[in-house]
Amino acid sequence: MFKIRIPATSANLGPGFDCFGLAIKVYNTFIFEKIPFGFEFIVKFKNKEIPINQGDNLVYVAMKETFDMFNKSMPGIRLIEEINIPFSRGLGSSATAILAGILASNKILGNPMNDEEILNLAYKIEGHSDNIVPALNGGFNITIIENNKIIFKKVNVDENLRIIIAIPEIKIKTKESRKILPAEVKREDAIFNLSRAALLAASLITRDYSYFPVAFQDKLHQNYRAKLIPGFYDVVSNAYNEGALGVALSGSGSSIIAFTISNEKNIAQSMIKTFSKLGIDSEYIITSTDNEGALIID
Repeated sequence: MFKIRIPATSANLGPGFDCFGLAIKVYNTFIFEKIPFGFEFIVKFKNKEIPINQGDNLVYVAMKETFDMFNKSMPGIRLIEEINIPFSRGLGSSATAILAGILASNKILGNPMNDEEILNLAYKIEGHSDNIVPALNGGFNITIIENNKIIFKKVNVDENLRIIIAIPEIKIKTKESRKILPAEVKREDAIFNLSRAALLAASLITRDYSYFPVAFQDKLHQNYRAKLIPGFYDVVSNAYNEGALGVALSGSGSSIIAFTISNEKNIAQSMIKTFSKLGIDSEYIITSTDNEGALIID
């Protein structure tokens, strides 16, 4: 028996559309045990069992893909998934499942794949890299795709930088949220995002957060996706009013992520109260960056 623990991730971080990702100290844990045959699994979300069909279980999908790639048959597996990352909230829950399946398969097969091969297989299954890379590596990652392969640069993030995640009871699937994005963008909007993405990366590297409010600005996706989240702009504005340094949509949403050095509880409560005024239930998590990434625990 062995465990795999994988952190939540937040993609985009405002201007870094499809190329920025950050690992966060909220975890899904996957417990694998060999059995004589078959694939048995239990999925628990915050200790409550939830029903999922085997064909929809991304751990199984990723394991089968990995074993098929090596022309091997899957052994009997019993899996317990301890899920703490909410589904369809822009926090990379699906990336954790895909990575868990690949990492478990790699371990069972005797570790024939290195990290690069693991990432590229995960990308093949997931379809985008901004969650996969930080989930495996931890920290802040800049990722690009070149010749259908992932290239990335990781930066360890200041763990004194506090992260507030406001999570409304609104589910948003990435595929659906992409449909509302324009097929083309204006040149001035592209320049706007390029400059702010560079500033945000430099700010995280140098740990100088003075320009965070500017660096987190975006014109490529947030304004369109905000239409799916009632009160989005008010939540962002109120977080800034309480002292947040930077605020952004997490991935495709619906979670909203804020960064600060202090006053994190007041920031979190202001975000939740804003949703509450609109009749939307929500919760918050106060945490920090995970710089380790996925861990296999024997």
